[in-house]
Amino acid sequence: MDPHIPTALDRQLTADAQRWLTDAVARVGQDPAAVRTAFPAAGRRCGRGPLADGWTVADAARARLLAALPLRGSALAEEITDLHRYGDAAEQRAVLRSLALLDDADDSFGDLGLPLLCAALRGNDNDLIEAALGPYAARHLDNDGYRHAVLKCVFCDIPLDRVAGIQERADRELARMLADFAHERVAAGRDVPADIWHTVRAHPGTVEASGLPAETESPVPERRDAAVRALAAFSATAPIGAT
Repeated sequence: MDPHIPTALDRQLTADAQRWLTDAVARVGQDPAAVRTAFPAAGRRCGRGPLADGWTVADAARARLLAALPLRGSALAEEITDLHRYGDAAEQRAVLRSLALLDDADDSFGDLGLPLLCAALRGNDNDLIEAALGPYAARHLDNDGYRHAVLKCVFCDIPLDRVAGIQERADRELARMLADFAHERVAAGRDVPADIWHTVRAHPGTVEASGLPAETESPVPERRDAAVRALAAFSATAPIGAT
């Protein structure tokens, strides 16, 4: 969690909401089972408006409740898994956004949150996919899993700048996969998401290897025009990480 999120939360809470959350955090700290009623109630008691970086007031309040749990390792993972399983989409999003926070606080948590992350990536809820691809995913997804998560975002029209770790973890294989995706789109006469080119440009030769440039000679006007637009966007884009 970005350090400014808790501060933003405190500024947004009414006096009544702040009292409720402070009391709920204390109850959860004394009795982990108390989170099962406090967690779903957080949206109603604290509000659901936006904060920053995709977080809502309810997300941040729920994250504070999870951080108060006096559990570690598998016991913590079991509790948050139940909250995720029985929660609505907003509650599931809060669990996913909190994974990095829990990981930071508990050295034994490790990969125990990966099943929740992978479940979100198998689904089609863009809010959950985006929430899953925060710092926890950047730390714990293996290379193949991370690459496919990025492709999932491309297919779902989720901007890649919302994927944590993209600058550090984008490798040549991911660039190849994105270039192949671009060729498939062009071959269908469709435009290519502009934000894939940052990664592709960082690995020279991947566009050429995909076969995309040859589409500028296609006898099909839609393919030819899509290829010209794609290559123009590619040429105009700086490599990922460039300043």
